[in-house]
Amino acid sequence: MLIVGAGPAGLYGAYYAGFRGMSVALMDSLPEAGGQVTAMYPEKVIYDVAGFPAIRGRELVDALVTQAAPFDPMYLLDQQAAELTHEPDAVVVTSSQGHRVRARVVVITGGLGTFTPRPLPTGTGHLGRGLVYFVPKLDAYAGQDVIVVGGGDSAFDWALALEPIARSVTLVHRRDRFRAHAATIGRVEASSVEILTFSEVAAIHGEERIEKVELVHTRTGDRHVRPAQAVVAALGFTADLGPLTRWGLSMARRHIAVDSAMFTGVDRIFAAGDITEYPGKVRLIATGFGEVATAVNNAAPVVDPAAKVFPGHSSDDGTSV
Repeated sequence: MLIVGAGPAGLYGAYYAGFRGMSVALMDSLPEAGGQVTAMYPEKVIYDVAGFPAIRGRELVDALVTQAAPFDPMYLLDQQAAELTHEPDAVVVTSSQGHRVRARVVVITGGLGTFTPRPLPTGTGHLGRGLVYFVPKLDAYAGQDVIVVGGGDSAFDWALALEPIARSVTLVHRRDRFRAHAATIGRVEASSVEILTFSEVAAIHGEERIEKVELVHTRTGDRHVRPAQAVVAALGFTADLGPLTRWGLSMARRHIAVDSAMFTGVDRIFAAGDITEYPGKVRLIATGFGEVATAVNNAAPVVDPAAKVFPGHSSDDGTSV
């Protein structure tokens, strides 16, 4: 099985495919597993996952990776699923990097599609040298002066998460109104984070790494330079289904239409999670878990005609799958 999308639904699908006795590969355009959770709110607390009164996004992703690990899934990260071709008993998916995967069945769990960060207009030459669009590891910013750019939930979440770790955190926004949740804004305002409104990054300076950032006031034009070793550009992401729209799938409101078995209508292609559409659809992480289990179980007889849709219970001794 090839799972396209390594977010929470895809990771749980990897576990379930392994439980059903399949080998599985996951392909994702992002450089890390976790999808939107890792890219946009890894430190945000999630309250609506069954069995967890509260769990941080990164902790949930780590737990899902650990759950799938015994089945040794192959991770093909930083590779967008691009081309699809059919063979008599399989499909072949070729990534944007030219990697070819031949699979008996594909389950698409691509969330909202391929995420592309909105670029910071200045300083793109420092990308990977202090400029990032999301924070893979908080500890890497210990003792640093960090500039967070943006006014939405991601910017405020990063500012809160970095505040106890970094030497200083400055949140820069071009307006004086924010799109973040009011409670989160209040927490940032009550912290040591410095908030600069009507401000933008005019220039980033430094040779090998960022050393200082020049800020400009959007109303007065006044400029000042402050030390910084890191800039987090939390300006949001654009989402695009990209090459998936050329796979012959039925689309409904920019999502993939599926039936109750999570089948797309295209031979050997199933889908689950936020990317799907059907009457009564509810887009929650919890919903995605159930949908991908449904997809994997209905895909099992496609992989092996002797397999049954119902897998048995994982708590049964010697469960036959």
